[in-house]
Amino acid sequence: MDEHAGDDRLAGRFEEHRSQLRAVAYRMLGSVSEADDAVQEAWLRLSRSDVTGVDNLGAWLTTVVARLCLNMLRSRQTRREDPLETQPALEGGADPEREAVLADSVGVALLVVLDRLSPAERLAFVLHDMFAVPFDEIAAMVERSPEAVRQLASRARRRVRGASAPVSDAASRRRVVDAFLAATRGGDFEALVTLLHPDVVLRADRLVVPTPEPVVVRGARVVAQGAMAATGRARFTGVALIDGAAALAMAPYGRLRLVLTFTVEAGLITGIDVIADPDRLRDLEFAVPDTILDVVPDVVPDA
Repeated sequence: MDEHAGDDRLAGRFEEHRSQLRAVAYRMLGSVSEADDAVQEAWLRLSRSDVTGVDNLGAWLTTVVARLCLNMLRSRQTRREDPLETQPALEGGADPEREAVLADSVGVALLVVLDRLSPAERLAFVLHDMFAVPFDEIAAMVERSPEAVRQLASRARRRVRGASAPVSDAASRRRVVDAFLAATRGGDFEALVTLLHPDVVLRADRLVVPTPEPVVVRGARVVAQGAMAATGRARFTGVALIDGAAALAMAPYGRLRLVLTFTVEAGLITGIDVIADPDRLRDLEFAVPDTILDVVPDVVPDA
């Protein structure tokens, strides 16, 4: 009876921290299912450990989850990425709706940029800048000095915020791109047509469909019809900055799959470039819009 009571108390203490642990794991991994796996493994390790001498169970669990995520990121980095057609279907997965809601709440652009960091940079930025974990605690996780971890977080912060100067019409362009995404998600065909120049040209590289050759589509209504066919993908799409200009990035399960860049003239979209080729995606410089960075402080004071 006492043993069962002890197990129940331990489980109760773990549940007090589950939400925080899941938040850390999701930002580290960008995938709900992987984050849940990490949190579940942390519970298993807790249940097998003697923590009677642990003063701060939340910090202990955060360290366990962070190290699990770090190992998962390193494993992900060393194995060859599967091509798009072998990835889980957007309609599949453990809970695609939950994936989409979380990606939207955190920011698809942030997940994309985090996925481009090294595992150690991602750990340093997420734990320090987003969860106020002191550098000396992170240093023990990555086996580096606190100063080295400070540099990791600083480099990651620069990548997140980007170096490109914003385009001159950034605000109006952002409104058009936001409206394009909203119309696509909402399946509002007529609203989408009003955003497009009558002679708009959409170019998609051959991996988007896929087809043997790149695809070129002309005309507002034809382009809008194609966008309506991609409403499922739009759930995993968010606004990102590419070379300082608003664009859309589609990243199901936290992995970048394609981007849409826009040419906007006089408030109308005259051109759309849809990019899925991994080499082209790799060359793009991503940054996170200020509306997302509002929840990411410039510097979190050391505790």
